[in-house]
Amino acid sequence: MASFATIRDPLTDHLLTPENSALVIIDFQPVQVSSIQSRPKRELVANITALARIGKLYELPVVLSTVNVKTGRNQPTIHQIVDVLPDVRPIDRTSINAWEDEDFVRAVKATGRRKLIMAALWTEVCLVHPALDAINEGFEVYPVIDCVGGTSPEAHALGVQRLVQAGGKPVGWVQLICELQRDWNREKTIPGFADILFAIEGH
Repeated sequence: MASFATIRDPLTDHLLTPENSALVIIDFQPVQVSSIQSRPKRELVANITALARIGKLYELPVVLSTVNVKTGRNQPTIHQIVDVLPDVRPIDRTSINAWEDEDFVRAVKATGRRKLIMAALWTEVCLVHPALDAINEGFEVYPVIDCVGGTSPEAHALGVQRLVQAGGKPVGWVQLICELQRDWNREKTIPGFADILFAIEGH
């Protein structure tokens, strides 16, 4: 058995590839994490850390954003993400909807990618609002559902439902890492793949 001799073009592939997608992480700050009621907080932090590590492993362009840090009303991104992505400078905003911040939108568009892998807190607000705007501007949005959370299980579920109705394409982080890896012949990322998967899954 063998893979096809000709590899699918990673730029035009309809699936996610390291060459056609960007990672967007919004508002993973202490207050937001502590207010999540739809998923255990420890699990949420472990999952978003795995997502950040996936972005780094596959060298995805990463856009990281915070809200109200410069105004003093909020704290910076949680250290688990910063530890993985120390060279990514957060774009701080005052707008609740990140897509209504000029610097944020400019950074997303500067990646040159049309497939956006997105995670934000809360699901029903800081994920839904910019995702809907991105979809409206022709981007494909892949919300990573097990890396986000809402102020209640119902709020989270309704947020996801609204995204799906608008054309969002939900994924989970394990599904994502397998989609990016795709073939064990891509040996460079196998050690990192194993480290991320087995560290979080507890194997």
